[in-house]
This record gives sequence, C-alpha cells and structure tokens, in this order.
Amino acid sequence: MSVEQIELLEVWGLKLFLVAIFLLIGLAIQDVLKRGNVPKFGRMIVWLVLFLGCSGFIAKGLIELYWEGGGLG
Repeated sequence: MSVEQIELLEVWGLKLFLVAIFLLIGLAIQDVLKRGNVPKFGRMIVWLVLFLGCSGFIAKGLIELYWEGGGLG
C-alpha cells in the first residue's frame, strides 16, 4: 500500500468512526429520554442540541473540502 492509500484509509476510517459515535450517542439519548418520561418540549430541546452538534461537524467537513479544493489547505 502506498502512503496516499493509507492516508485515505485513515481519513475515511475517522469519518466512519465519528458517524458511528454520533449514532450511538443518539440511541443512548433516546433510551434515557424514554426511560425518564421527559416531556415533549424537553425532548425537542435535546434533539435540537444533538442536531446542532452533528451539523457543526458536517459544516467543518464541507469547509475543509472547499479550502483544500481551492488550494488553501
């Protein structure tokens, strides 16, 4: 394997790991909210915060792609 292939594998592995972590966090939060009988408004706030955290990572990835494509990175 060349160095470029190893780096590409590392990048994709990290991205898949982060997706898996966010999925597991979401499942854990759903379980806690169900067992705790949290009101609907509280559930919406929790999911909003989780969504904003995920969207921040997505925005970071898109900005990195844009910068690297423009020769800034």
